[in-house]
Amino acid sequence: MPTMTAAQRREQARAEYDAFIKGCPTNQLLDRLSDKWVSLVVAALSTGPMRYSDLSRKIAGVSPKMLTQTLRSLERDGILTRTVTPSVPVRVDYALTPLGSSLAGLLTAVKAWAETHIEEVHEARERYDGTTD
Repeated sequence: MPTMTAAQRREQARAEYDAFIKGCPTNQLLDRLSDKWVSLVVAALSTGPMRYSDLSRKIAGVSPKMLTQTLRSLERDGILTRTVTPSVPVRVDYALTPLGSSLAGLLTAVKAWAETHIEEVHEARERYDGTTD
């Protein structure tokens, strides 16, 4: 069996990714990306960089702990950058990376779909709940 280079091993692994398999890294990434706070943070940053306090105000209902955890996980995954500007007080800005920008279009579309179709979903739930009582 011939020896493979690191690049060849990565390419082979990429071809074998299957998000339907629980242990697959893509399955784990989908789990992270399907979190509502991730979707809302990415959608908020799709319009440009924001400070932590601006994100906190824009995303109603997110706790400081959850926002911090979400921002850290997105930074770790390369979806956003955190830029600290020394000043008094210290200024921290968050912005999407090119990878994050490529994701933003998808998540913004899902957000728009939800906003457009929520009434239909409510009606479907009412019909379902009326038939299952």
